[in-house]
Amino acid sequence: MSPQRDLSLEGKVAVVTGAGAGLGRAEALELARHGAAVVVNDVAADAAHDTVAAVEERGGKAVAVAGDVGDRGTTDALLTTAVEHLGGLHVVVNNAGLVRDKMLFNLTDDDWDTVLRVHLRGHFLLSRGAVQHWRSVVKAGGAAYGRIVNTSSEAFLSGPAGQANYGAAKAGITSLTVSTARAGARYGVRANAICPRARTAMTADTFGADAPPGVDPLSTDHVAPVVAYLAAPASEAINGQVLVVHGGHVALLRPPSIERDFVPTGDFWTLDELDDRLGHHFDDRDPARMFSATDVLELGQPGQETRS
Repeated sequence: MSPQRDLSLEGKVAVVTGAGAGLGRAEALELARHGAAVVVNDVAADAAHDTVAAVEERGGKAVAVAGDVGDRGTTDALLTTAVEHLGGLHVVVNNAGLVRDKMLFNLTDDDWDTVLRVHLRGHFLLSRGAVQHWRSVVKAGGAAYGRIVNTSSEAFLSGPAGQANYGAAKAGITSLTVSTARAGARYGVRANAICPRARTAMTADTFGADAPPGVDPLSTDHVAPVVAYLAAPASEAINGQVLVVHGGHVALLRPPSIERDFVPTGDFWTLDELDDRLGHHFDDRDPARMFSATDVLELGQPGQETRS
């Protein structure tokens, strides 16, 4: 067995958005359990204070900051509370989100803008502010400790028909995560994204509201420890990665690969040659099989490592 690395979050300050219920609440409690002081955000003030009370009942330290993460004022308040009231900023967990599920042709401007604002803009605002803080620490001659855990979704690959807004937001979050990891690495920042499968109020229409008997494979308790690990010093080498997490699985995604590279016989393509080379490649394919087939993300299938 490898020697145990530092898994403690003692002395660290974490910000968790959307932490009034569901996955965010589970993440906040888990971070606090490992020693972090937590700034708890939720758009509902009562829910945020309930999570703070739960942290304190377990002997932890937390403070609530209510507000919409799509608003710059809210994210500024979260960062200020962490640095000035709790003594620092070390971990950011971007979790807040909502859904406005409709088919593309039924989506309103507001359905699109609201989902992109809360998910993608919210992730951006808090990530930018956090990296600015850590960069300023380094520029002043100090050493920064920065961990960002973003919440993406497998929807960024599968493109659900009724979630054009949500899928687009999650694709943006995935790219934002990798860009943040690249830009922040020199300042001690590690940014990673999780694609959780968790039973929450937001996913009730997808996974159902009621858990099955026994251990629920979609319990938030399967996801929260992964977030706490990515926040810990032991995860120093993990950066710019995307992990699908649920029911005991942590599936590390690899970057997209090229299926086949088509090259013209001359200097430029003609439509005839494109049809002959590219078009005929799809002759035996079902048009319903899109860019990303749903089966590529089935976990625990033969040929995949599920237990060490």
